[in-house]
Amino acid sequence: MSDNPAFTLADLQALTKTLNDYSYAYHVQDAPMVPDAEYDRCYRELQQMEAQHPEWVQPDSPTQRVGEKPDNGFASVEHTIPMLSLDNAFDNDSMVDFDERVRKLAKVAKITYCCEPKLDGLAISIRYEDGLLVRGVTRGDGLTGEDITSNIKTIYSVPLKLRTDTPPPVLEVRGEIYMPKQGFDKLNQQAAEKGDKTFVNPRNAAAGSLRQLDPKVTASRPLVLCAYSIGYAEGWEQPESHYEGLLQLAEWGFKTNNLMARVEGVQGCLEYYDKLAAERDGLSYDIDGIVYKVDSIAQQKQLGFVARAPRWAIARKFPAQEEVTQILGVDFQVGRTGAITPVARLQPTFVGGVTVSNATLHNQDEIERLGVKVNDWVVIRRAGDVIPQVVQVLAERRPDDAQEVVFPTQCPVCDSDIERVEGEAVQRCTGGLVCGAQLKERLKHFVSRKAMDIDGLGEKLIEQLVDAKLVTTPVDIYLLKDKPARLLAMERMGDKSVEKLLNAIEQSKQTLFNRFLYALGIREVGEATARTLTQYFGTLEKLISASEADLIEVEDVGPIVAQHIRMFFDQDDNVATVEGLLAQGITWQAAFKADVSEQPLAGKTYVVTGTLSRYSRDEVKDLLIKLGAKVSGSVSAKTDCLVAGEKAGSKLTKAQSLDVPVMDEEALHNMLLELGAV
Repeated sequence: MSDNPAFTLADLQALTKTLNDYSYAYHVQDAPMVPDAEYDRCYRELQQMEAQHPEWVQPDSPTQRVGEKPDNGFASVEHTIPMLSLDNAFDNDSMVDFDERVRKLAKVAKITYCCEPKLDGLAISIRYEDGLLVRGVTRGDGLTGEDITSNIKTIYSVPLKLRTDTPPPVLEVRGEIYMPKQGFDKLNQQAAEKGDKTFVNPRNAAAGSLRQLDPKVTASRPLVLCAYSIGYAEGWEQPESHYEGLLQLAEWGFKTNNLMARVEGVQGCLEYYDKLAAERDGLSYDIDGIVYKVDSIAQQKQLGFVARAPRWAIARKFPAQEEVTQILGVDFQVGRTGAITPVARLQPTFVGGVTVSNATLHNQDEIERLGVKVNDWVVIRRAGDVIPQVVQVLAERRPDDAQEVVFPTQCPVCDSDIERVEGEAVQRCTGGLVCGAQLKERLKHFVSRKAMDIDGLGEKLIEQLVDAKLVTTPVDIYLLKDKPARLLAMERMGDKSVEKLLNAIEQSKQTLFNRFLYALGIREVGEATARTLTQYFGTLEKLISASEADLIEVEDVGPIVAQHIRMFFDQDDNVATVEGLLAQGITWQAAFKADVSEQPLAGKTYVVTGTLSRYSRDEVKDLLIKLGAKVSGSVSAKTDCLVAGEKAGSKLTKAQSLDVPVMDEEALHNMLLELGAV
């Protein structure tokens, strides 16, 4: 179209609208309408049209998102309506007290509340006049903030123009700008590769990104706006409830949180807290609590304000995920692959709901990047089941007796040399099975639930068996049947325990190909990769004989993983171990067909979530892959079906928002029966 000088203003306006629709679907609804290449093609076409007729450029054109640098920093702007703070509640009793105060002041028996996740980002106010964005201002001190309009415009989830033909003459929207976890990790990885300073957490990264004097820097950062209220409006009658106001904002093109909910009374608030606390660690963004607001706007006005906080809202905080403590020393642990991991011994501190006394330092590069020394005061972070880690050194609090962390040159367990492969950050013990730590860890992995699943062979018993030299390779586990007397001599092992253990070892011989492969402990071959490899090759013989080039042809297997697999099967000791295990009677049925295209679920992507009663989630994944499906860990617009058990949580919510078909356990079982998988 742009090559034709006869294109009209209407053509340009139509293309602008099309691109904004694409952007809205991608950045707000998480449901892309077209491939990136198509968006890019249309964008270039619009640029060409605007170059020919600059006087036709629309104020909401996507080409106008990145503006010029401000001449003298950020100007100070007074908020039309102050952006107030919120009082905090830290337990159920505080919430009950808050509800009692609100009901008493409002003179009602029960209050309807609107519940929203409290995003850990930067509060912002965005002003629209006749539907067009005119200003974006930080919260600042609540009364005045900084004008960062040029930076706000670079964020694609911020509408440059409201999606309505009848916008309010004046509208101010309050929201939170945050950085999703995946984007934060990628940003820090890029910074580390360049030798630049990394950010401590996503909130710190979002704040730093918004206060860049060059909007192009802000535009390069993965920021998202989530609207949480209508702050001010002129010439337009607001909805009667806060929740309905959020729905209106969503209609106008704003991203709102899909976990927001309306509940009745304080009991509804407490139940929402328990639900969100369980889902917190699985969210793609950080939250540090929940905001509860009286839903009725009339009741909000009746309740009013006290000092710098509204009486009608409160923030219920989650346990802190970051705390400050002191490093008392650094120990070095040896993993099952020989990886040497430095672990900081900490002054015990309560964080993330538990008392933490150790935190990983990952590797020598991380120690040098952070500048960690023994006796330093540091910030540690723990989120859910994630291993606590040191994220920042408080250099200003460094004591005079701080000491350098000295990485060992010999394995702390077997005294073998430690080596570092070029291109890898991890240092490893060269002792292999000679190293007691590696042998024990490899055996623990081999018998684990997702591998050979040998019930009764726990960590302590494995350590005893290795120390007594009864088990030196996985094959020896299957020879224990000939040594019952030696087993009875072990601590806490009686006749019934020995019988139960030997039965579990015998039962483990009937397994699945992918479980056996995963149990071997090949570097970089986790559960998903093991499933993919077994589905692709079909037999162990084909896998063992595959070249690196053959392996790279497998989806999700890159050159490094291919090299590790090839190196594993090139070692005579490893092949001897595999042959020895098979000689002991370990077998599996052909779980997968090499030609996936012939299978009934070929080309379909499934996600499994929640608690299932008839099957374990691993069993469901194996069965779906056996039928040709691809099993993913996250829901997207490309997901064909979500299998949802009890307490499905955020994945179910997202699937519903994207209109992804959802299947409960009963429907899954019927499908598996129909397809002959069970």
